[in-house]
Formats: sequence, structure tokens, C-alpha cells
Amino acid sequence: MTPYEILTDIHALEEELLEFERKYGIRSETFYPAYMNGEEPEDDAWVLDFGEWASVYKTWLERQAEYRNAIQRIQKQTASLSGLIRTAV
Repeated sequence: MTPYEILTDIHALEEELLEFERKYGIRSETFYPAYMNGEEPEDDAWVLDFGEWASVYKTWLERQAEYRNAIQRIQKQTASLSGLIRTAV
């Protein structure tokens, strides 16, 4: 994936995360560690949402790392923001 494609994916994932955050009233960075430590949903109706939310957040973290790595590779080749933009797209 190009950095631009990764960034597009990050933005789509962020929209999904915002929906969960608005629905449950907590940030994903608060939810995810608790969920990964085994905290169970209080309501059985939340089980599917929590599984999906955790999956989306994990993918978001992975894409963030991919984007940073891709940009760092490009920055080694170009010293300017203009060069970075041209190469990333």
C-alpha cells in the first residue's frame, strides 16, 4: 500500500472508532487495554460491538505503524515536504 492508501484506510477506521466512542462514551485508547485485559461487556448486547471495536482499533494501530514506517522510508530519500507529498501520493 502507498502512504496515501494507508492514510485513507486510517481515516476510514477512525470514523468507525468514532461511532463506537460516541455510542459507549469512552475513547478507544481507554476501551482497548481494558478489553484486552479480559474485561467483559456488562450487557450481552455489547459483545459483538466490543469484538468489532477491538478489531478495528487493532487494525488502526497496525496502519499507524505502517504509515510511520512508509513515511520514514520516504524521508530518507527526500529532504523536503514537497518531495514527501509527491512521493506519498
